[in-house]
Amino acid sequence: MNEPKVAPVMNKGLMRLFTRLNVFVYRLSGGRLMNRMYGTPICLVTMTGAKSGRKRTIPLMYNPNGDDVILVASLGGAPRNPLWYYNLVAHPDIEIQVGTVKRRMHCRQATPDEKAALWPAIVANFASYGAYQRRTDRDIPVMICSPV
Repeated sequence: MNEPKVAPVMNKGLMRLFTRLNVFVYRLSGGRLMNRMYGTPICLVTMTGAKSGRKRTIPLMYNPNGDDVILVASLGGAPRNPLWYYNLVAHPDIEIQVGTVKRRMHCRQATPDEKAALWPAIVANFASYGAYQRRTDRDIPVMICSPV
């Protein structure tokens, strides 16, 4: 079986610059531009920093699941979780924008049973998640964001 292509990793400075540009263009265009990453739809997530307490907005790939939005804290299969994961754990009340629609949501980590049920659809949406999970020893967190 062929492994899916794994998304490349950027250095931190380029990633910050690209993130700011992505958020700016996404907002300016109402989500018509820069709305996909590696062919997968993205949303803008506005959260509070776990340490700084400052609001920050980042683009993240997502899976719709009814009224919920599913986020995967993969960090490309790295041995650690992405920083945004810790922000959501510390401050689970967030705002998610898809296109021009903004919704206040509350996040929680999926239970092992919930993750097992969601995982096939997550991998169907972005095949590299399966490769990322095989690449790391950590259990990649799946965050369920529900409307408040």
